[in-house]
Amino acid sequence: MLDKIQQQKKAAGEYAASLVENGMVVGLGTGSTVRYFVDRLGERVANEGLDIVGVTTSNRTAHQARCLGIPLADVDAVDYIDLTVDGADAVDPQLNGIKGGGAALLYEKVVAKNSKRNIWIVDGSKQHAELGHFPLPVEVVSYGEQQLCRLFKKHNLNPILRLDEDGRPLTTDNGNNIIDLHLDTIPFPEELATWLSNQVGVVEHGLFLNVCDEVIVGGDEIQVLKRDMAKN
Repeated sequence: MLDKIQQQKKAAGEYAASLVENGMVVGLGTGSTVRYFVDRLGERVANEGLDIVGVTTSNRTAHQARCLGIPLADVDAVDYIDLTVDGADAVDPQLNGIKGGGAALLYEKVVAKNSKRNIWIVDGSKQHAELGHFPLPVEVVSYGEQQLCRLFKKHNLNPILRLDEDGRPLTTDNGNNIIDLHLDTIPFPEELATWLSNQVGVVEHGLFLNVCDEVIVGGDEIQVLKRDMAKN
């Protein structure tokens, strides 16, 4: 029996899977909510003959998709991606978000930037009045990472190097490490995004601004939040 949060995740994932159409190139995100989306897509491929090609954002999702018989292509082998469905760790009312809790932020951003349409699927706990409740992941090269930690600490960004289950620095699929910035609030996300991008050694950050077109919030009744609505 799924708990309430898992039920919401499952509802959001399965609803998003119903939006996928024959002939689409589909970006497959990463995370616990996306697992339900990919599972349902696999069912549609097997039972309905759904004809799609997936582009994955992590090795974990690629493994899941292959096991379900979903055809895959490299991101560089397609001209564009019709629709990407991904999760988010936090979403604000403007549909900006923090992503990277699953350590896939770089590949997620590459796929999102090459997609015609981006949908995030979340449970209700991911919605916040402003960003900052979830630690902001920053993907960095390992060479000089402690120098970056000192810089982030100097700017009161409360950095903590993410460790794996064995207590060693976590390594992303791209071979980098992650520094999580523990912030109570991010009042000016655009300014912080620009500043982080300009720091030598930073590969990518988890602020996804003006990327998402729709957010699907799972629940007894599905909520669909669209960017056009958020702007009004």
